Amino acid sequence: MEQSKKVVIIGGGISGLTAAYYLQKEKQQHKLPIDIQLIESTDHLGGKIATMKRDGYTIERGPDSFLERKKSATRLAKEVGLEDELVPNGTGQSYILVDEKLHKMPKGAVMGIPTRIRPFMLSGLFTPAGKVRAAFDLAKSKQQAGADQSLGLFFRRRLGNQVVENLIEPLLSGIYAGDIDDLSLQATFPHFYELEQEYGSLIKGLRKTRTRPPKKAKKPSMFRTLSHGLGSLVEATANSLEPGTIRKGIQVDHIEKKQDHYHLLLSDGTVEKCDAVVIAAPFFAAQRMLSQYAFMDAFKEMKATSVANVVMAFDKSAIKKDIEGTGFVVSRNSKFRITACTWTHKKWPHTTPEGKVMLRCYLGKPGDQEVVDLPDDEIVAIALKDLNQTMNITTQPDFSVVTRWHNAMPQYSIGHKERMKTVEDHMHRELPGVYLAGGSYKGIGLPDCIDQGEAAVDHVLQHFNRTSN
Repeated sequence: MEQSKKVVIIGGGISGLTAAYYLQKEKQQHKLPIDIQLIESTDHLGGKIATMKRDGYTIERGPDSFLERKKSATRLAKEVGLEDELVPNGTGQSYILVDEKLHKMPKGAVMGIPTRIRPFMLSGLFTPAGKVRAAFDLAKSKQQAGADQSLGLFFRRRLGNQVVENLIEPLLSGIYAGDIDDLSLQATFPHFYELEQEYGSLIKGLRKTRTRPPKKAKKPSMFRTLSHGLGSLVEATANSLEPGTIRKGIQVDHIEKKQDHYHLLLSDGTVEKCDAVVIAAPFFAAQRMLSQYAFMDAFKEMKATSVANVVMAFDKSAIKKDIEGTGFVVSRNSKFRITACTWTHKKWPHTTPEGKVMLRCYLGKPGDQEVVDLPDDEIVAIALKDLNQTMNITTQPDFSVVTRWHNAMPQYSIGHKERMKTVEDHMHRELPGVYLAGGSYKGIGLPDCIDQGEAAVDHVLQHFNRTSN
């Protein structure tokens, strides 16, 4: 690369920060003549990552962790100097709330799919008929390879309604905050489709491919966080960037393609000229910035749900009926308005002072989106009422923190992968040097977003190599 190039990254969430960090790393290692600018429309970096400190508590208002088996988040934390702050989750029993009763998560279940017969057969989550129906998976033939389908349809066909509604749906809704009868199998859990195709059965496939821990071994920690909160990852990554890289409080209103570069029209009336663009912003923002292109209308079909969470702090003495475990999810057939509760002081002991309790409840399931906009005191009251169906909390919380995330959970509906491919194919032909990254596109977890930020860097560098030859 001989001529100087400018790259603008739109969006200061973890995808955009990752793209800026790894592009700067390439620039420094290979002495590339690249100018990097990250533009964030708000005054907050990190997107949905938001850590709050109060009275000795570490409170996550957005995501609280990331999957350990997806290595990119751990790698980024180490690269920005946070290796000593990585913390595994405390392990323990988790539950599912069905018919106003907490049931233990069956041992050996993988995303709700049974791999061990005895715990499944002894579970009170299902009737005898429901258990027999789930066992049909062992004999039921695989579906012919074909078009995308919903998660709900796929799992109902394999395991029946009871397993879906009392086990699989509560777990998956906790991840995607959506309706599994609308969510795409291929865009969310293609691995299960591949297991069916290869082994003819989900249960057989998981048994063959799953690594079992040794008998009597301690339950492994699946998740990691940082001792000072995930906000420290945002802060450390941002601080690793060269001074002047980040501009906050400026919105990109429009992107215009010129002959060999791009003009970004900014909300302050100025124009930013650049050679490549990484759009690390939600799908609706990407569509707005490129609204002159008909192929971006695919994002008009996409939906996003809103969610709220409420964190409540108590003295330990306030919980008269404690439950040994790390939390529970709620069946879709329940009358409860909360969708899950994490006993944060047990799952993440470092977040809570000694002798205190921190509970975090989630609200905003499909069909109950209006709960997100209720006043704080009403949300707290709903959470306490639901919790007291299974616990005995005798006092009001010492304090509570309600967080609302409007249109924050992108829904990968049926056909999402095909729509993404169509959009990216058009962008490759019509907008060379413009790339998408973030939770709206190819995975919503922190490692998925980090992976997309890294991939965008590769795409930008390949684009520069092509255009400079």
